[in-house]
Amino acid sequence: MFDNRTLSIAARTAGRRYTLRHAWLPEITMPLPHHVRLVEVGPRDGLQNERHPISVTDRVRLVNDLTEAGVSHIETGSFVSPKWVPQMADSATVFAGIQRSPGVRYTALVPNLQGLQAAIGAGVTEVAVFAAASEGFSQRNINCSISESLQRFAPVMAAAERQDIRVRGYISCVLGCPYDGAVAPSQVASIAAELIAMGCYEVSLGDTIGVGVASATSRLIDRVAAQVPRRQLAGHFHDTYGQALSNIYAALLEGVSVFDSSVAGLGGCPYAPGASGNVASEDVLYMLQGMGIDTGVDLQRLVAAGQRICDVLGRPNGSKVAHALLAHEQE
Repeated sequence: MFDNRTLSIAARTAGRRYTLRHAWLPEITMPLPHHVRLVEVGPRDGLQNERHPISVTDRVRLVNDLTEAGVSHIETGSFVSPKWVPQMADSATVFAGIQRSPGVRYTALVPNLQGLQAAIGAGVTEVAVFAAASEGFSQRNINCSISESLQRFAPVMAAAERQDIRVRGYISCVLGCPYDGAVAPSQVASIAAELIAMGCYEVSLGDTIGVGVASATSRLIDRVAAQVPRRQLAGHFHDTYGQALSNIYAALLEGVSVFDSSVAGLGGCPYAPGASGNVASEDVLYMLQGMGIDTGVDLQRLVAAGQRICDVLGRPNGSKVAHALLAHEQE
């Protein structure tokens, strides 16, 4: 979708203002960011999709490896019922075992007030809440309407504020739903605005089934940004159809500078068995480095962390960059 000349222009102009025209974009004048914050979701969103529980020792080692690689925001676990997500059982023990580094955020997903209280008890200082952009996904995933799910967050947000706990919001299925099909950008914008109004400092827009393309991403962010400042938006793109990097590039052009990713591409797509899920952190990092955008993350250490957890899980590494770099090491 983007030729080498376009990428070369992007690399030379990182941090400077320029104008691009594409058939799928209106004329825009937007600076590429000097710095991008990568939110590593592998230890939570990635591992929760594994078929078998992962030991606390291996979960702790993964988080520590990511810390040593320079990742500044790590979604470390979730405080949900182990009946529903057994892979995330013992998250409190994981938080107790990790080696925390100053300036690194170690966060957790919480579905309700009980989960928040458990997270606070484990020493968590930032949590995330989860809403859906489609009624079908909301009903199938959390058994309530979008409106009801947001109402459930009210006591969570109030308690978090009292405890000085930062809250990040997620919206799933922003570019398509496995049950309802297409999702209106205006619907996403409305939910994002409500999450910000409730107290979320940032909202991550998730292409949960990976059906989005760059043009749709651009239109979505443009619409959401009419109600939520771009600095409070993040992108969470799945690579099910191989579109994640182009969607991230489109989001960069729209002024987004925070992206979720998963080391080694951990986490499949439950709606397309055998297909890719989360975009690999290594692949995102390689692209950003090539564009001259800083992340503070060491690529070689990140690749090592990803391969180590893949060896533990007995699964192939989902990162193309990792495959290439590891092959070079063996030459």
